[in-house]
Amino acid sequence: MGSTRTKAEPIAARPGAPGLWRQIREDVACVKSRDPAARATVEIVLTYPGVHAVIWHRLAYALWRGRARFLARFLAWFARLLTNVDIHPGARIGRRFFIDHGAGVVIGETAEVGDDVTLYHGVTLGGTSWAPGKRHPTLQDGVLVGAGAKILGPITVGSQARVGANSVVIEDVPPGMTVVGIPGRVVKPLAERRRLGDGRIDLEHHLMPDPVGEAVMSLLDRIEFLEARLAHHHDERSLAMDTPPGCDARPRSAAPPLAPLG
Repeated sequence: MGSTRTKAEPIAARPGAPGLWRQIREDVACVKSRDPAARATVEIVLTYPGVHAVIWHRLAYALWRGRARFLARFLAWFARLLTNVDIHPGARIGRRFFIDHGAGVVIGETAEVGDDVTLYHGVTLGGTSWAPGKRHPTLQDGVLVGAGAKILGPITVGSQARVGANSVVIEDVPPGMTVVGIPGRVVKPLAERRRLGDGRIDLEHHLMPDPVGEAVMSLLDRIEFLEARLAHHHDERSLAMDTPPGCDARPRSAAPPLAPLG
C-alpha cells in the first residue's frame, strides 16, 4: 500500500471538543443509526456491552488525563471484566464511537480514534514494539473495521476507509479505500456511498472484492474452456479416422469450429 500517512490532529487536541457527558450522550445516540436492532435508548444503555465499554473508557480517560493513573487503570480493568472489551485508559477516542457486540476488542495505549468510527467484535488496535512513544494505530474519521481485523503498529487508516473482517493491516491505508486480506491490501478505491441519504453512515463492508478468488475463478473458467475445446478436437479426429477415404468426415450436426483464443 505504500506510505500515504496523513498527519492527523490529535483527538484530544481538537478545538471545540464536547464535555464528558455530552460525549457519552452522543455515543449512545449514534447506535440507532448504525445498528438496525437498536430500538430504544434505554435498551441501548442497559444491554449494549460495547456502549458500556465506551462509557467506562470516557471516565477512565478523564482520570488518566487528571494524572490519576492507577485509578484509571483499575477502572479500565473493571470495565474489561464487565464488557470483555479492553481499552487502555490512555487511548484517545473521538466522538460518536461505536463498538458493535463488543466481545474481544482490544485498543492499545497510544491508539487514536477519530469521530464516527465503528468497530465490530474481535478487533485489535495493537502495537508492534516495546519501545515507548507512539506504537499503536491511528484511525481517522469515519473508519469502519470489520469483525476480527487486526491493525498493528503506528500506522494511519485514512478517513472513511473500510477494513474487511479478519484482515491484518500493517501499512498505512489511504483515505476512502477498502482493505482486505492477510496482509491487508487495497482492493477498492473511494466508495460512492459513505453516507446514506438521511445522513447515516453506510455500514456495508461485506460485499468486498476478492482478487484472489476472482483470479482462481478466471483460471477455472479457462481450464473448462480448454477442456471443452480439446474434447471437440478429439471427437473430430476420431471421426476422421473412422471415415472411409473420399467421404466427408464432418457430420452435418457437428459444431462449427471454435473461435481463436483471445
